[in-house]
Amino acid sequence: MTATGTYAPKPGAAPLPRMIRAQAALETRMLLRNGEQLLLTVVIPTLLLVLFSSVDIIDTGAGEAVDFLTPGVLALAVMSTAFTGQAIATGFERRYGVLKRLAASPLPRWGLMTAKTLAVLVTEVLQIVLLTVIAFALGWSPQGNPFAVVLLLVLGTAAFSGLGLLMAGTLKAEATLGAANLVFLLLLVGGGVIVPLDKFPSGVQDMLGLLPISALSDGLRDVLQHGAGMPWGDLGILAVWAVVALAAAGRFFRWE
Repeated sequence: MTATGTYAPKPGAAPLPRMIRAQAALETRMLLRNGEQLLLTVVIPTLLLVLFSSVDIIDTGAGEAVDFLTPGVLALAVMSTAFTGQAIATGFERRYGVLKRLAASPLPRWGLMTAKTLAVLVTEVLQIVLLTVIAFALGWSPQGNPFAVVLLLVLGTAAFSGLGLLMAGTLKAEATLGAANLVFLLLLVGGGVIVPLDKFPSGVQDMLGLLPISALSDGLRDVLQHGAGMPWGDLGILAVWAVVALAAAGRFFRWE
C-alpha cells in the first residue's frame, strides 16, 4: 500500500536551462550526423588546408604556405557552420513546420535560438581542434594574442549566424539552399581565405575587405601569422556585421 498522492501527476515544464541543454545536444547531434553538413564543416576545410599547404599552387607570399592558409581556413570553418550549415538546416526546419511546432512548446523562441547557437559553438570547437591538429602536423607556427583570436571567432560567429538566420527566415528552403552554397563558394574565392586580397585590383580589394569573411580571415592572419595585437579594424567590421545581421534576423525572421 502507498500513501494517497504518492504517484500523483505533477505537470509542468522542465527547468529552462535543462530544456536549452537538451535542445542544444539534439541540434549538435543533427549537425554532426548530416552528411552535407560534414562535407561543409569538416571535409572541405581539411582538404583545402592539406592540398594548398602541400602543393605550391597559389602564391601566398613570403613564409610557409600553411602559416597563411590556416587562419583563412579557420575563418572558412566558422562561416561553413554558423552561416551555410545553419541557414540550410533552419530553412528546411521552417519549411517542414519543425520551428512552428517548437515555437508552441514550453521552450521559448529565444531559448531555441540559444540552443542553436550553442550547437554551432560546439561544432566550431570541434572543427578548430581538428584543423589546428592538422595544421601543426603540416608545420604551422602560430603566434600572437589568444584573446584576440577568441574575440575574432566569437564576433565572426555572431555575424555569420545572424546572416544565416536572416536568410533562412526570409527565403524559401530551396532558395536558401542554393543561395547559401553560392555565397559559400563566392566568399571562398574572394574572401581572402586561400587567395590573398592583394591579388585583386585595388578598388575590388577595398570592397572585399569589408566582407565578414575577409575581416575574419585577415584579422586571424594578422594575429596568428604576423603576431599583431588587437586588429581593431577587423573587429569593428565584424561587430557592425554582427549587430546589423542579428537585428535584421530578429526583425524579419518568419517562423512559418
